[in-house]
Amino acid sequence: MENKEIVVTGGCGFIGSHIVDELIENNKVTIIDNLSSGKIGNLKNPNHENLTLIEEDLLDADLEEILKGKDYVFHLAAKVSVPGSVAEPLDYNQTNIDATVKLLVACKNNDIKKIVFSSSSAVYGENPNMPLKETELVMPCSPYAAQKASGELYLKSFYESYGLNYVALRYFNVFGPKQDENSPYAAVIPKFISAILKGESPVIYGDGEQSRDFIFVKEIANANIAAAESDYNGIVNVALGKSMTINHLFEVVSDVLESDIEVKYLDERPGDIKHSLADISNLEKISFRPEEDMFEEHLRETVRWFRKEMENR
Repeated sequence: MENKEIVVTGGCGFIGSHIVDELIENNKVTIIDNLSSGKIGNLKNPNHENLTLIEEDLLDADLEEILKGKDYVFHLAAKVSVPGSVAEPLDYNQTNIDATVKLLVACKNNDIKKIVFSSSSAVYGENPNMPLKETELVMPCSPYAAQKASGELYLKSFYESYGLNYVALRYFNVFGPKQDENSPYAAVIPKFISAILKGESPVIYGDGEQSRDFIFVKEIANANIAAAESDYNGIVNVALGKSMTINHLFEVVSDVLESDIEVKYLDERPGDIKHSLADISNLEKISFRPEEDMFEEHLRETVRWFRKEMENR
């Protein structure tokens, strides 16, 4: 993608900043981020001449003005804590639904070529039909998951009603540099890495035989750009299409870190799904395929980043 005018909501966050870093050299990028969880320090070059940063909440921002003359919108701004959404469903609804609908109206009014929405595999809930296809029934188990599923429906409705092109990307277990191991949404990989680097025993909840489908954050960034450039409208899973048990993941992380620290097992957490595995055949519709057999190298890159971060603290 080159010579485009692009808006990235939540562009200072874990995933959003990687998308910005990919686009910034050859495009004009405007970030809208209230910095409630994102950090300007996540950006590789926050002072880049092609970058405009608007530190504002979507609900307060003049989106009609901001989106004038823009080509594409990547919508990542959201409150993403499942427990948080359970505790404060109305507050989360404002951020995850009301702000999304406001953004869609502004996209429609400004003839945005396409909006790419960051959704989540959480919409599948306890659906046992592995590997999970986009056509499966959504079974959200939390307000957060319900809000992501609702966002997908709003995108489809704006496509059907106004012709606003969209892709909703359902991310599975994302990991990589810039991930906050202390956030309520932190994945198991940064928690393992951080604990071992501190000389502490990582925690596994349950027996560790639960499985997940992991995907590197830079693959997510590339999938977003591919989705924007594609002619496809609809929902796409973004994952490797391979599952790994948490026990095996711990072994791999330990090998990479050359650690002999033992894991600590605690009681299974209520609400945790047992298995997650994506059907990724729809990725062909956006002409994207994640790199296979790169998990360990991507893990090493993540470890290098966490190690450097800890040294700089």
